Amino acid sequence: MTFNVRPHRQPSGGSARDLVYARLREQILSLELPPGAALSEQESALAFQVSRTPVRESFLRLAQEGLVQVLPQRGTFVSLIDAELVEEARFMREQLEAAVVRLACEKFPPEALKALDDNLLEQKTSMKREDERELFGLDEAFHRVLFEGCGKRNTWQVIQQMNAHLNRSRLLRLVTAHEWDHLYEQHERMARAIRERDADEAERTMREHLRRGISDMEQLRQSYPQYFKQGE
Repeated sequence: MTFNVRPHRQPSGGSARDLVYARLREQILSLELPPGAALSEQESALAFQVSRTPVRESFLRLAQEGLVQVLPQRGTFVSLIDAELVEEARFMREQLEAAVVRLACEKFPPEALKALDDNLLEQKTSMKREDERELFGLDEAFHRVLFEGCGKRNTWQVIQQMNAHLNRSRLLRLVTAHEWDHLYEQHERMARAIRERDADEAERTMREHLRRGISDMEQLRQSYPQYFKQGE
């Protein structure tokens, strides 16, 4: 099995609908289209050089994922970040990733461990370039390798279905607070714990890593209130 240490890129092939959907989803998750941004079928069709039908179908698909909100008489907008969904996704990831990193300490293929090491080198390069979006993609790739190395690729795919609101808040935190050394250090500790088969240290570091965003959430909501869904 080949382990891709780089962030996944959208394929260049496929139908117009799939390509428009993939690009819009990427723009939303990367905050290129920020929460609350208005979306226009006509403008998107012109931008992607397609008819309005694949754009409309993409909007519907994104709405089903909770990334787009269609408001009657008002228009279509990128969904605001829902703090409750952020916490639910973080909770799920913590439980599953704590388990998978312990599993990695029991059995982890050498090529997967090398992929983690290569990923860490790329993280350092990304930090020097101060490229927070690339660093975010490498962060995700690091965690994906853990699942793939443990034969849990499908579990990782399930996680992605709930990750949209969490990932936007995580990227927003990376853009806002450049505390990237700590992020790298936690990844490095996890890789070392797997190499040394220290399951307790690996799990402890993983839980610390995934809980870090909890304390930052309120600060993000205060700094970017326009990006977050307000309580009912």
